Amino acid sequence: MEADGTAHLFSALGKQIKVFREARGLSQKELADRVHCSLDLVSAVERGVRTPQPDFLKLVDEALDAGGVLAAAIPDVREALSRARTRHPEWYRGYARLEGEAVELHFYANAGVPGLLQTAEHAESVFRNRRPLLGEETIEKRIADRLDRQKVLARRPAPVISYVLEEAILDRPIGGRKVHETQLRRIAAVGQMRNVELQVMPTDCEEHPSLDSAFNLLVPKDQNHQIGYTESQGHPRLVTDAAEVRLLAERYGIMRAAALTPRKSLELIERKLGKR
Repeated sequence: MEADGTAHLFSALGKQIKVFREARGLSQKELADRVHCSLDLVSAVERGVRTPQPDFLKLVDEALDAGGVLAAAIPDVREALSRARTRHPEWYRGYARLEGEAVELHFYANAGVPGLLQTAEHAESVFRNRRPLLGEETIEKRIADRLDRQKVLARRPAPVISYVLEEAILDRPIGGRKVHETQLRRIAAVGQMRNVELQVMPTDCEEHPSLDSAFNLLVPKDQNHQIGYTESQGHPRLVTDAAEVRLLAERYGIMRAAALTPRKSLELIERKLGKR
């Protein structure tokens, strides 16, 4: 993004939106209300730290009576997003390709919300608070990459997907209470998809077969065997050894048996939302 000027495009659009908004005498909150989005999104776009999506630009152009000035940039934004979304880090590209085409995907998460479940606001908080600090352009690119991966959830034919999430993930308010509430609703919505089985491992469970790092299991397209993926402290590893994959699958199966059922898991999430 730095090399091809994409970051400068988004920064310029943010400044233009601010100029048009102030010329109309509107606050950021008033603009957010008019285009039915969050105040945080308007603020982040104007500051150049969030990507102005094409639909957002169209609505803002109309709301601010910008005469098509903002909407005219939509083709350039689409092209820039397309370029950015193909740029997963080199070490991750092999897994990202397999994930995008897999017929089965299974995730065990013990510390954070898996990427395919994250909202944009949650992802931004994750990347903005990690150490060492990331640059603004890198944060934007990683958010775009993460959201682009989520296309697999709506792919047809739909892959078989399952999750086992540690309950602690549901209690950690990453990004603040409002962002976390939206994140919980997102998890619940994905958990209700027909091709998804989402289970929560209760914190008070007295036995656990995998007190190690998180891991993924997937079945690649046109293959009938699983492979694994682990990532710990920035060290990713694709697991193809049959014995290692079998061990991960065994652990995952035991965890699914010990976890709450999908229905009970969704009920737990609803109870947590009700307490907020």
